[in-house]
Amino acid sequence: MNKQLAFWGYAALLLVLLAAPMMGAYPIFMMKLFCFALFACAFNLLFGYTGLLSFGHAAFFGGSAYIAGHVLKVWGVTPEIGLLLGTAFGALLGWLVGYLAIKRQGIYFTMITLALAQMLYFVWLQAPFTGGEDGLQAVPRGKLFGLLDLRSDMTMYYVCLAIVVLAFLFIMRIVRSPFGHILHGIKENEPRAISLGYDTNRFKLMVFVLSAALSGLAGALKTLVLGFATLSDVHWAMSGHAVLMTLVGGMGTLSGPLVGAVVIVAIENKVGEWGNWIASVTHIDWFRSLGESVTIVTGFIFVVCVLLFRRGIVGEILNFLRKPRS
Repeated sequence: MNKQLAFWGYAALLLVLLAAPMMGAYPIFMMKLFCFALFACAFNLLFGYTGLLSFGHAAFFGGSAYIAGHVLKVWGVTPEIGLLLGTAFGALLGWLVGYLAIKRQGIYFTMITLALAQMLYFVWLQAPFTGGEDGLQAVPRGKLFGLLDLRSDMTMYYVCLAIVVLAFLFIMRIVRSPFGHILHGIKENEPRAISLGYDTNRFKLMVFVLSAALSGLAGALKTLVLGFATLSDVHWAMSGHAVLMTLVGGMGTLSGPLVGAVVIVAIENKVGEWGNWIASVTHIDWFRSLGESVTIVTGFIFVVCVLLFRRGIVGEILNFLRKPRS
């Protein structure tokens, strides 16, 4: 019953997203939302299902964004090649970082990923092809497979939606496969998984590479959609965004990161309008500055979720639905 309910829920969501541009939704905002939703889902695969907290995912997201933007703009490759190269770069970098990090556990693993990501941040800052503090600008979209002109926002929207849906189905397949069950076992009790004969370091490295590759795809897609890559994409705060979206939506749930991405991206883009509306109602001018202090709002949301919704929004809903049966 739960699987049927989930199927029809995802089907309804897909229909809404297909009709969204015709219902007045802004395609650029929606595509940005798709990219960050994919990024959150990729991070959740590592954190939510394997229990590995990485603060280095900005390196994969932003690094792939720069690589994809460079090959699209300078080399003049087609969009599909740019996305593939960006994803491949994320996977390769993920293998390197993961190989060094998985030998440690807990906070030591987290700190190694953060340290390596910050080292790479300064590489992107100094590298000549990244544009430094100005970022990589004017990245062309081109034609997908030489047929679909991605300069049209509507065409780009449906291509972006198709890519994210396929990536989400791939993540769903991983989670529900025997490989996914082993990852869950590692998260719950790694010593027991080792006693059963599993090489847990090998499995952790594999899922780290998969998560990094999908994060790279999200970053490359974001550059293709928006036409630029900046230092904020590789800054450690971007890794914090992934953590925030996953925890707010629901760690260890398939749809949790999607909800978390909607909440965080909507807040970042609409908090200024909401602040103006609140100021007009309450006559308190301070609320008009919320657009410049978006981190205050996101921090408040995070604190509320940690205190009141320990499982995240989706996690609490699923727990409530399970209660009558138990």
